[in-house]
Amino acid sequence: MLPEATLDEARALLAALEARGQTLATAESCTGGLIAAALTAIAGSSAVVMAGFVTYSNEAKIRMLGVRAETLAAHGAVSEPVAREMAEGALARAEVDVALSCTGIAGPGGATPGKPVGLVFIGCARRGAATRVERHVFPGDRTAVRAATVAAALRLAMPG
Repeated sequence: MLPEATLDEARALLAALEARGQTLATAESCTGGLIAAALTAIAGSSAVVMAGFVTYSNEAKIRMLGVRAETLAAHGAVSEPVAREMAEGALARAEVDVALSCTGIAGPGGATPGKPVGLVFIGCARRGAATRVERHVFPGDRTAVRAATVAAALRLAMPG
C-alpha cells in the first residue's frame, strides 16, 4: 500500500492536469504499474488517466513503446535514454498530453558495476515541451525503492 502522502500527491497531480484539460499515461518498468495504481486509486481519475503500460522486459519496451533496440543495447534498460524513449513512446501511442516513465533496479538483485540497487530513471514527456528525465538512487529495500519512485514520478509530472 502506498503512503497517504503519495496518494495526496496523486490527487494534486490529477487536479492540476484536469484543470488544464490534460490527459496522462504511464510507462512503467521497475514499479510494475504502481504509478498508475496510485493515480487510479483516486475517484474521478478517469478524467485524466488514459493508459498505463507495464513494460518489464526489453521486448515489451520495444514492442509496446517503440524503444529502439539500439538504445537498449548501447545504454541498458536502466538508463536516461531508455526512460526518455519510454515516456515519449507512451505520449505518442496513448495520444495524451503528459506521459510518465520509470526504469530502475528495485533490488535486492540486479545491480551491476555503475548501476546500484535503488538506481531509477524517471521520465516525463509533455506535448510541445522537452522531455525531462531525473536520475535517482533511492535507499531501502525493494518496497521502499518502488514507493519512492512513485512519489518522485508524481512530483515530476506536476505542471509548473
